[in-house]
Amino acid sequence: MILLTGATGYVGGRLLTALQAAGREVRCLSRHPEHLVSRTRGSTTTVAGDVHDLESLRIALKGVRTAFYLVHSMQDGGNFESLESKGAELFAQAARENKVERIIFLGGLGEDGSRLSAHLRSRHEVGRILSRFGGVCLELRASIVIGSGSISFEMIRALVERLPVMITPRWVRTPTQPISVSDLISVLVRSIDLPLGKSTVLEIGGRERTSYGGIMKEYALQRHLRRFMIPVPLLTPHLSGLWLGLVTPVYARIGRTLVKSMENPTIVKENAVETIFRMVPDGVAESIQSALRNEDHEMAETRWCDAVSSAQIEGTWGGESFGTRIVDTRSFNTQSTLERCFDPIRRLGGREGWYYANALWWLRGAVDLLLGGVGMRRGRRHPTELKEGDVIDFWRVERYEPHRLLRLRAEMKLPGRAWLQFEANEVGNTVRVTQTAIFDSVGIAGLCYWYCLYPIHSFIFTGMLKGIQSRI
Repeated sequence: MILLTGATGYVGGRLLTALQAAGREVRCLSRHPEHLVSRTRGSTTTVAGDVHDLESLRIALKGVRTAFYLVHSMQDGGNFESLESKGAELFAQAARENKVERIIFLGGLGEDGSRLSAHLRSRHEVGRILSRFGGVCLELRASIVIGSGSISFEMIRALVERLPVMITPRWVRTPTQPISVSDLISVLVRSIDLPLGKSTVLEIGGRERTSYGGIMKEYALQRHLRRFMIPVPLLTPHLSGLWLGLVTPVYARIGRTLVKSMENPTIVKENAVETIFRMVPDGVAESIQSALRNEDHEMAETRWCDAVSSAQIEGTWGGESFGTRIVDTRSFNTQSTLERCFDPIRRLGGREGWYYANALWWLRGAVDLLLGGVGMRRGRRHPTELKEGDVIDFWRVERYEPHRLLRLRAEMKLPGRAWLQFEANEVGNTVRVTQTAIFDSVGIAGLCYWYCLYPIHSFIFTGMLKGIQSRI
């Protein structure tokens, strides 16, 4: 039996998928196990608990041979160091009582003798506490993780997307050795059966050494963005954190803590990915390509913000930012059936129209024609039937599941990419119909387009959803 903590988080969520795919028997410890219902399958079970609640840890660790410790307390403000130490002490105590054989802990790179940031210092202290639990503790120390949803990567690319000219502080030039999330997950899975006779610290990283500025430049290259960096020596980590909060407010609280860690070089001395796990890790360019490809494939399997109490995004003005995407969601509940709820959705477009403000839809189509786009003149193949690849005016059906899901990809001229998605799900005795607008902006032009037109989009999408509801 494997216990997985942090399964609602970024790394933990992807590790859960990998463990289930490998047929492992997994038990997930979470403060909110209901958030894991849609992610668990097979022999995976969930248990409610907290690393600061000893009794819940005793129950969760009963019968466990290997435990993954993937929790941190950076969300809890300035006292996160004491909270992390206390949680590790209680976890070690419960593991010792239950005779757990191995704890695998994901920590952070950084020289112990150097002036470590509070974040890295706390990570190292957690590793030391866990190593004294009585069994074998494998501490894996990694630098920034490159993957869609990783907070460090999202913070860096948010800066690149929003700032054509960046005044870059000293930490941008700090050497680092990032690892792709796919390589990290492979290492974590292989760690379960890695022969070890005692507690061990292993350093893991990608194939290349670079800097945070180097990651920014490679990301800009792959997104076809021209970015200029002006280095200055005056921005302290504190001032950098304040600057970060202005530019990328969604990452402000955690980001200010991470910025201080970026002052510390995070280079591996001996890369265990190659020497111990016998893998050929990805380089920076490959890691970024994989991150962007993953977003295109599944809209990102997990995100760092999933761990923040699974906050609802409905009703947020302008939508919520996830990576390069802005997501705007609306929904309603009805007592009807899935079939009846989805009937007006599958009829959208063509002669049926969009149920609200059709004149504005046609005006947008006319503007698109003037810009060299496809406009609204294509209509649709059949008034009621749909299949993936079908055209609906200036949209194309990207995914279709009868009575459950319709995702449309925009083919009009845009400074980015856009999707419009409709879902119908049973919630108790009702059916919830959810409309989601997704915009993947490219640079400042894309952000200006979305936020300038958001009042109009909000007006149209709200009316369209009411139109769907009135036809059920």
